[in-house]
Amino acid sequence: MFSALLYKAGEILIKSYARLMLEMDIRRKTELPDGPVLYAANHPSTTDPIFMHLISPHPLSVMITSKVFSIPVLGAYMRRMRQIAVVPGQGERVLEEARQTLAQGRSVMIFPEGLISPPGDFHAPRSGVARLALKAGVPVVPLGISLREENCKRVPTVLEGEPDVITWYLRGPYAVTIGKPLWFQGDADDRSLVRAIAETVMQHIRELAHESRERLIVSN
Repeated sequence: MFSALLYKAGEILIKSYARLMLEMDIRRKTELPDGPVLYAANHPSTTDPIFMHLISPHPLSVMITSKVFSIPVLGAYMRRMRQIAVVPGQGERVLEEARQTLAQGRSVMIFPEGLISPPGDFHAPRSGVARLALKAGVPVVPLGISLREENCKRVPTVLEGEPDVITWYLRGPYAVTIGKPLWFQGDADDRSLVRAIAETVMQHIRELAHESRERLIVSN
């Protein structure tokens, strides 16, 4: 009960911030299917996992690099909110945690690139999105994010004792296009199949991000 109240309070805070500082433009291609889904998105800023809670009508667990969980207070808060820490070298355990979360009826968000997207571009997808979709048997809902690159503030920092860069996006237009659900079946250990599915999902993300970007250009 406390975690549910904490999630609701966080959602209200995010919505209030978005109304004040962001020009949110969220559009859907279709209604979401019943039950949990695996959202998959590009990742232009460090703040994306926060704003993603605005796109889901139900509580959402976002897969976030474990480095962020090392930040005092914030890390404890995210764990309480049932966010999923992506720990390097523990891919199987992380995917199993995400699979169990989906099995419990809660949707999950993954960033297939595994890194912050290059400005105006994309990294190649990793295998996690495909393997998780096949293991969990849930639809993948791709979405494309676009924002104003000039509004990104890149701040050098140190996380878990290593130099890093946080890409803050704190104000400006933020466009999201949510695509149609994609269903996949097969063996999660079939590498060729996994590669093909990951690329298929990423291609949908690229196209949706392009749609989002076109809306930003028109509104400029």
